[in-house]
Amino acid sequence: MSKGNCYHCGIEFTTEIIPFDEKKFCCNGCKTVYEILNINNLNCYYDLESAPGTIPTEIKGKYNYLEEPEIISKLVEFDDGDTTVVTLYVPVIHCSSCIWVLENLNKLNEGVKTSIVNFPKKTVRITFKNVEVSLKEIVELITSIGYEPYISLEDADNNKRKVDKTLIYQIAVAAFAFGNVMLLSFPEYFEVEEFWLDKYKVLFRWIMFTMSVPVVFFSAKDYFISAYKGLSHKILNIDIPIALGVFVLFVRSTVEIVFDIGTGFFDSLTGLVFFLLLGKFFQQKTYSFLSFERDYKSYFPIAVTKLNKEKEENILVQDIQIGDRLLIRNEELIPVDGILINGEAMLDYSFVTGESLPVGKNSGDKVFAGGKQTSGAIEMEVLETVSQSYLTQLWSNDVFNKNEGKNIKNITDSISKYFTMAILIISTLAGVFWYLKDPMIAINVVTSILIIACPCALALSAPFALGNMLRIFGKKKFYLKNAEVIEKIAKIDTLVFDKTGTITSNDESKLEYQGAELSSDEKSNIKRLVRSSNHPLSRALYDFIEENTTEKSIVAFEEIVGKGIQGEVDGDFYKIGSASFVDAEKDNSFNTSIYISINNKVKGKFVFKNSYREDVEKVFSSLNKEYDLVILSGDNEGEKNYLKSILPENTKLIFNQKPENKLEYIKSLQKEGKKVMMIGDGLNDAGALAQSNVGISISENINVFSPACDAILDASLFQKLPQFFKLSKKTMSIIVASFIVSFLYNFVGMYFALTGNLIPVVAAILMPLSSITIVVFVTVLTNFFAKNS
Repeated sequence: MSKGNCYHCGIEFTTEIIPFDEKKFCCNGCKTVYEILNINNLNCYYDLESAPGTIPTEIKGKYNYLEEPEIISKLVEFDDGDTTVVTLYVPVIHCSSCIWVLENLNKLNEGVKTSIVNFPKKTVRITFKNVEVSLKEIVELITSIGYEPYISLEDADNNKRKVDKTLIYQIAVAAFAFGNVMLLSFPEYFEVEEFWLDKYKVLFRWIMFTMSVPVVFFSAKDYFISAYKGLSHKILNIDIPIALGVFVLFVRSTVEIVFDIGTGFFDSLTGLVFFLLLGKFFQQKTYSFLSFERDYKSYFPIAVTKLNKEKEENILVQDIQIGDRLLIRNEELIPVDGILINGEAMLDYSFVTGESLPVGKNSGDKVFAGGKQTSGAIEMEVLETVSQSYLTQLWSNDVFNKNEGKNIKNITDSISKYFTMAILIISTLAGVFWYLKDPMIAINVVTSILIIACPCALALSAPFALGNMLRIFGKKKFYLKNAEVIEKIAKIDTLVFDKTGTITSNDESKLEYQGAELSSDEKSNIKRLVRSSNHPLSRALYDFIEENTTEKSIVAFEEIVGKGIQGEVDGDFYKIGSASFVDAEKDNSFNTSIYISINNKVKGKFVFKNSYREDVEKVFSSLNKEYDLVILSGDNEGEKNYLKSILPENTKLIFNQKPENKLEYIKSLQKEGKKVMMIGDGLNDAGALAQSNVGISISENINVFSPACDAILDASLFQKLPQFFKLSKKTMSIIVASFIVSFLYNFVGMYFALTGNLIPVVAAILMPLSSITIVVFVTVLTNFFAKNS
């Protein structure tokens, strides 16, 4: 007789029982975990799932090696001396309780700031304060509550994870059993009597039963586990009908051979599981082959300025080599780990740690990828290149996601849930009907319905369509944060454009200087100052001034967004920006100008004549057919008349807008029920980009990388915006079409199953084929429309 189960881990008692707090535990480890959770008010860990824990291992002295700096440096992905970020692989993560307790580590130790679980990859990303807790203590903490991480220094060096071959083994067992059961079933098929009937019939049937047991309890176990977890959380997932079908076949077949009623359905059972797993394998391979999950990161458009002896040049992150010397301007992101060589850094690591307080660094200090420089230009030497996936991971952080309520995933999940419910009801009614009419057929009908009407194809259509289009956009240099952005783009009805750096080109702007003559040293100092800024006008002015930049250091550099920059060079105080910023009298020419003030005396101004991007008129004319268009600019009205002449007449032109004004304007449109897309330069427009439903940053070989934007467009492809928007809408139409195809398939399959004309083995073959068909359908169509756009 069973003595019961441990309250924490659920294991059946085999030795002594340890009672505590009116509960029973199998060992002191489980009791200690319960005490830790109880003391820290984390008791609801046990409410999410019964006995969700694992037995903690002995940890005394086990992790002493995590005190070695060299080993720590291999394992952590970020460490600025104050805050550390580490991702640990925890293979025992298996349920919602695991996620809940691991994401509440800050309640167990105040040194932990955040902990985020990636359930599919079974990892937990922990951010902690070095002063309050060490990496060793973090690992000991999660081990003590039953979540021992798998730490391999070989993995740290090679960044590899062991390949899980369980599915291969499950298929092998099912294939072996299926082949042999079919062989042993031949005499039954051909109704061989006499010698067979007397000597081997019973033996063969029990051999078939024996071979079917590992198929049900090993090969098909994932379906039962998934179904159980779904039901325990009151969720009807798509594995429930499959698990029920396998269970019904196994029980019915076992009853038949035990009572010598018949031969059972072991051939159908083993064949069903084999073909289901085979379909699952091919789905995984197809998914891997398309591999749209972040493939575009190799094209990621982050450019950085590399310093050579002769010149400065813009290069892409993937071209950075160890030992390169890089220039990082104000508000630029550090793309790789390195050593600070020149300048004083104030780095905002909120991208990495979630904390926006800038961290000061001096020459010789190590700086990490993901930090944003906030106080002028610095120079650094590259220590190691970083994978694009790291920067992509930062960009995709859930912290920056915009919750838009219902999306295609929510809708698909809802349909799948009700679909499963409907299948269970239909199969029950059909089973009752056929049982009364012909009990032998009833079992086949019920099982076939449960298998053939699987909503797998329905669930796959949206991820594959959106994911493949995400990959296509990446190849076309339109980089989206995630697949959901495509759906958001399809819903947009209002487009808001910034002017400078968005519809104008920095490369071709024409400048002239008006005012008191500037000396060669003054021009050189101005060039030195604007070199630190990433604003499109600063970059244009830097390219315009021919003098070599001075090597003199800048003191008290500051960039005031929407106004200008200031700083002291060689004892002289410079202010460069708008007329109001330098206290100059504004003229009435309405041209875009950068005013220069030295020691609070206005010297003159650089006047810009903007050059507009290729096909601006054509782009706006095309977009005007489907969207409300707005130009929202921080510049004056100097080119208002020109813009009126080239843009559609109903385009709204709004000038003299500060960054906060832009944000408020976006809010006002949204209050009217508009779905707004903001297209800007990613620097001054960060607030508006974040507020909009979709924010697109135009990249012109500039390292402006903001979590606020949902997409980055290579500036040279501005004229392709209409095509990208049309492709987004067509992608959503493809998903709707795939839903219709999936429903038609299920309707036809259901008809044959209900009429008793479909056996379970055939249903098991058709079910994965339907999923693969949908995947091919959406992939071919998205590729076709992309090719012909």
